[in-house]
Amino acid sequence: MQTLKYRSRGEFVSYLQELLNKLGYQIPGTGYFGQMTEAAVKDFQRKNGLVDDGKVGVKSWTVLMEKTKPAKKLEDKFLGEQDLIDFAAKFQLELAAVKAVNEVESSGKGFFVDGRPKILFEGHIFWRQLRDRGIDPTSLSNASNADILYSKWTRSHYVGGPREYDRLEKAAKLLLDPKVREAALASASWGSYQIMGFHAEKLGYASVQSFVDEMYVHERNQLEAFGKYLSVFGCLAHLKTKDWAKFAKCYNGPSYHVNKYDVKLANAYQKYLNQ
Repeated sequence: MQTLKYRSRGEFVSYLQELLNKLGYQIPGTGYFGQMTEAAVKDFQRKNGLVDDGKVGVKSWTVLMEKTKPAKKLEDKFLGEQDLIDFAAKFQLELAAVKAVNEVESSGKGFFVDGRPKILFEGHIFWRQLRDRGIDPTSLSNASNADILYSKWTRSHYVGGPREYDRLEKAAKLLLDPKVREAALASASWGSYQIMGFHAEKLGYASVQSFVDEMYVHERNQLEAFGKYLSVFGCLAHLKTKDWAKFAKCYNGPSYHVNKYDVKLANAYQKYLNQ
């Protein structure tokens, strides 16, 4: 584990924030070690007999991991080498290409430390999903729901990490109507590959709920959903030819170049090709 401190950034900070959230600290999962995270770390250190310097080194990591250890081993839900080998064989892909996509697109892992699948709730999608089910979103829109129901995309309401489930559950309970809960589940992206719930039936799942149930089982199930997505939406052909720009556009949309997804994929492919 990396030693983290004020102004650190990255996936280890996100993981730290997940652990702190599990212990009851209400901090957003931003991946940035800001003042709220530092205050939570210092409080945790004081309560556990550690030096409260706000730095997360070996000792703080050790105690954090011990305090947040799940009842069921989370690693029992992780992908292994054979899973990627099987995926490559099934879709007639180079293993190096599969590993490159898994590294860049899987966002590191498919589960939060509490064992639930990784999600991100999209309020603008919820607006559309309600409308598609015959429910007028404007009739439900008010100040108290502004963080879960809005007509245009914005990142301002993201809280990140496991707290996204708070937004999901708030949306699901907006009305005592099963169509609302279904709309809420359809409005989140799920698992390692962040596949939107509203794609469920296009990908061959019986319902949004059955898709969500699969996302809870194992990263292997999430990889299977990813394979279905690549086939249904035509991204697989680009992966076979290693046309990283077309693949990135197919999977991430026309703004893929902003985050240099194609460059990251190409670099990861070369790394695995040379191993």
